[in-house]
Amino acid sequence: MRREHFMGPWGRGGRAEPPAADDAAAWITGALPDDWFTARPDVTIDRDEILIVGRLPEPDLGDEASAAERASAEAGRIASWRESTRERRIGIAKQAEHRYRRKVSWGATCGESAELFTTFSAPAMTRLRQPERQVLDTLVDAGVARSRSEALAWCVRLVGEHADQWLGQLREAMGAVDELRRQGPTI
Repeated sequence: MRREHFMGPWGRGGRAEPPAADDAAAWITGALPDDWFTARPDVTIDRDEILIVGRLPEPDLGDEASAAERASAEAGRIASWRESTRERRIGIAKQAEHRYRRKVSWGATCGESAELFTTFSAPAMTRLRQPERQVLDTLVDAGVARSRSEALAWCVRLVGEHADQWLGQLREAMGAVDELRRQGPTI
């Protein structure tokens, strides 16, 4: 049986799962003006958000520019691109949000600089026993985080950074399972 049958029509968390977004990266690439980025943008998709990050051309400062000057020029290039494309990005985002029922977020990279803007933060509820709560409270008490919620997000980022290869393998395996389910017999 298909996974939706076991979980009901609402999927996880009591809400309807968004439509498939297998073609979203291609659709977005087609919707973007050709002169915005120097290469095809990175499009990252989950059940809540579509994040579009494109590479901008580096400012020509010559060989004499310091690292601080380069960073400042790159930040200026990103800020300028953000302002000059705002209306068009909003229009593309509205179309994609309607089509894929996910929030659309944007970002840009330039040289060594990167900035994400209008990113979406999704709430995640969990039940923690005392030992797990104590970990979060230690992070709050030490000033690493301002709240348990922020401490939990910090922990998730840390695991993501240090387990990236394993998480990638896990995602590939889950994709293979989903493909087998799609190919499976119907009842």
